[in-house]
Amino acid sequence: MRTETLRDFRVPVTEPAAPYAVSTGMPDEAPVYGEYPAYYEEGAQPAAVPLQPGYAPQPPAPPAPHHDPRQDPRHDPRHDPRQEEPPQARGEGHLHSQAHADDDAEPVHTMSQGSPDEDELDGYTPTYRDLPVIGSGALGGPGDTVQVQYVPQDVAGPGPLYVVGDVHGYLDELVTELRAQGLIDSEGRWSAGNARLWFLGDFTDRGPDGIGVIDLVMRLSAEAAAAGGYCKALMGNHELLLIGAKRFGDTPVVSGAGTATFQAAWLLNGGQRTDMERLQDVHIQWMSRLDAAVLEEGHLLLHSDTTAYLDYGDSIEDVNDTIHELLNRGDVDITWDLFRKFTKRFAFRDEETGPQAVRELLDTYGGSRVVHGHSPIPYLLGEVGTEDGDESRGPEAVDGPHVYADGLAIAMDGGVTMAGKLLVVRLPLSD
Repeated sequence: MRTETLRDFRVPVTEPAAPYAVSTGMPDEAPVYGEYPAYYEEGAQPAAVPLQPGYAPQPPAPPAPHHDPRQDPRHDPRHDPRQEEPPQARGEGHLHSQAHADDDAEPVHTMSQGSPDEDELDGYTPTYRDLPVIGSGALGGPGDTVQVQYVPQDVAGPGPLYVVGDVHGYLDELVTELRAQGLIDSEGRWSAGNARLWFLGDFTDRGPDGIGVIDLVMRLSAEAAAAGGYCKALMGNHELLLIGAKRFGDTPVVSGAGTATFQAAWLLNGGQRTDMERLQDVHIQWMSRLDAAVLEEGHLLLHSDTTAYLDYGDSIEDVNDTIHELLNRGDVDITWDLFRKFTKRFAFRDEETGPQAVRELLDTYGGSRVVHGHSPIPYLLGEVGTEDGDESRGPEAVDGPHVYADGLAIAMDGGVTMAGKLLVVRLPLSD
């Protein structure tokens, strides 16, 4: 049994007289709020963002005058994914579409086959099984009221910059790495003051608690903003996949392998039923508003190692606006095309053409380096499942980001789904 507390995430510009609890209410006369992502639209349901399992609850503070806090106890069973083996681990696929089982459907990739290269655009489809899944125990525990306290900052200018690679539902590993970098405290609250933290996308699928990861990031966003820093996120292909699976389910789309569905692709690529059961409208709204690209201190932050971003605009602002507009149309084919393009990978890996592809992105959008997730470093190195003498060269050998493409690209996906490392790294690198 989990008890979740409804709340919003708005942070006043002016310093309040006392710590305040984030509430659920939408006041008739709302105060002025600073630059902070609005997680609600008119008529939307508030978010349920519990303090993560294992964290000591903080005693609730009296509500501010403008807030009307309410609690909404909910029964939220947490299934151990090891008891309900996902279809991709069984190799079944569960495509939920009769047409998808046509004889001309493309084969499912196995670990030994690897993932399709960037130059396979014409034939590639996300209905490929993508990367392997490593099981993990489900998380569970009580929720509690999140307290957000305004902390005045004496330090002028922005704080240090950190980036996080693909999380894929591995909440425990994420918490461990954020603590190791001093970004959260022992109770899981933001403790980094005016630091800046960027997640590179892919919060869900393959791991046991994708919704728990999203809830944590949303809560840290509020706490970081109140402390003078920020915690933000980019849209990954698995955000597009989850949005599509929720919105369109078994609605058929035409892919390179014939007819497919978002539901089929989601299951095939590690979708967890426990995530879908706990997915709320506020999660969909939050994911739908994520940007696809951002420039931070000369680092062009992207999710995917692909040049597909160039299809959506000649500036970062244009890319983000175009993708938001297309996604908000609610069209299954348009959403599928977005997902298909941002599922491509390995554009920067080739020693001859890779640096040129990175330079094309940097020349268009600015920056001196691309920082991306999406493609696990073991795949980029071609070392999955191989050995060099007696020395293992698998995912467990990855202990930091991978700099490649003539030093122009930094890969941040350490392969946590393959028993590798979840990377949280401070930029710039000291290489």
